[in-house]
Amino acid sequence: MLMKKGSGVAEDHAEITAFLGKGTEFKGVLSFEGTIRVDGKVDGEVVSKDTLIAGDEAFLQGEISVGTIISSGRIAGNISASQKVHILAPGIIEGNIKTPKLIIEDGVTFDGKCEMASQRKSSSDQKVVSLPERK
Repeated sequence: MLMKKGSGVAEDHAEITAFLGKGTEFKGVLSFEGTIRVDGKVDGEVVSKDTLIAGDEAFLQGEISVGTIISSGRIAGNISASQKVHILAPGIIEGNIKTPKLIIEDGVTFDGKCEMASQRKSSSDQKVVSLPERK
């Protein structure tokens, strides 16, 4: 069930808890915990704090908000990942990406904008330090 050798990165992720195989179609809001693998079509919103793996045959259309996404399929919609976005060839992304860590392999098509923001705003950026007055 993991991505084929040479295009896969799934080896370093937890066991896959759900699988939507080739030929399957899902419409609506897909919400999950753990790691899910999609090789079919998802039309709608994908929401999770965990990992989404989209294989070569996957087609995801809609907003995606996950912890980590690893995709070599086609995504038409915006991606927001709190941890990492990893796009593998022959992946196609048509939409904007917002993530603190982005990896795009050679051979990927990406048509959109990217915003790389850290997971949390550094408190030192906003902290004002006042030194004690000298007497």
